[in-house]
Amino acid sequence: MMKQILFAGVLGLFLTLIGTPLLIKLLARKGYGQYIRDDGPREHASKRGTPTMGGIAFILATVAAYFLAKVITGYLDPKADAAPTFSGLLVLGLMVGMGLVGFLDDYIKIVKRRSLGLRAKAKMAGQLIVGIAFAVLSLQFADNRGNTPASTKLSFITDFGWTIGPVLFVVWALFMILAMSNGVNLTDGLDGLATGASVFVFGAYTFIGVWQFQESCANAQTLTNPGACYEVRDPLDLAVVASALMGACLGFLWWNTSPAKIFMGDTGSLALGGVLAGLAICSRTELLMAILGGLFVLITMSVVIQVGSFKMTGKRVFRMAPLQHHFELKGWSEVLVVVRFWIIQGICVIVGLGLFYAGWAADK
Repeated sequence: MMKQILFAGVLGLFLTLIGTPLLIKLLARKGYGQYIRDDGPREHASKRGTPTMGGIAFILATVAAYFLAKVITGYLDPKADAAPTFSGLLVLGLMVGMGLVGFLDDYIKIVKRRSLGLRAKAKMAGQLIVGIAFAVLSLQFADNRGNTPASTKLSFITDFGWTIGPVLFVVWALFMILAMSNGVNLTDGLDGLATGASVFVFGAYTFIGVWQFQESCANAQTLTNPGACYEVRDPLDLAVVASALMGACLGFLWWNTSPAKIFMGDTGSLALGGVLAGLAICSRTELLMAILGGLFVLITMSVVIQVGSFKMTGKRVFRMAPLQHHFELKGWSEVLVVVRFWIIQGICVIVGLGLFYAGWAADK
């Protein structure tokens, strides 16, 4: 199974490295270029016309890498121990579903020449349909220990507290999916920023999946201390998904870094936000995601603060929101902002993984 994790990452990287330039040529030939806001930083005007909808590349590469890793290691047979799992398939399905909503938004913006894309109600409806389907299905398919892909308990590094019931769980899952999707979408404003930040988080979830498998209650010889093991349905397969995503995003970053040859568009940002939420829900690390994905939270909060301040006082806290544009207007170069924000994201991941390990060590 560990070979699958390695193969998934390498295949994801390889497929986007060779597939993204092909997508760039196709999109450029069809004239599917990025629309740039007139009220944004002046330096962004040169980006107008850059091919977008690049999320197609890493979505397809991730799905292909996941299944190819199964085939190469001989575990595509449903009866095999390391065959595709319901948890892995549901997380991939969430990514594809959210990516499809983003693709429709991008398509209308670029092809139909309607700058706002999907109408707000239609976009929200699409996200709700995908999110509800994921949330409902994630409470099905119990294994022989009674574990479903998701749990109706809240979780930090493991489940805790009282069960919130299936209805409130669906609401909570929807909140996470929408919050992460909007967070990645807001972060995707500079070349490579959201892609690189996502790589850090997918790397963390690869580690978390492997660790949870090694310390799984299903593998434990004794359960004298139940808090020292993890009741997660398919942790190792979630690590395969995370590894495929990490590799695919790294390959895409080669073409998406400054100066970007392609943008991920809403196709990519909604897909990445959805799959991040899905990994957190299925690995029972829901609240830990706020730390692991700290940069996305920080940038989202900058928009909330800016809008709230302007509505209440008529004054702006930042020169421009989201936060990355504030620093651009202060004179920071785009590359400087991106690298420093990557450093912030790296620190968030280190802190998150530190808390994850500390929680396990404390229970031991």
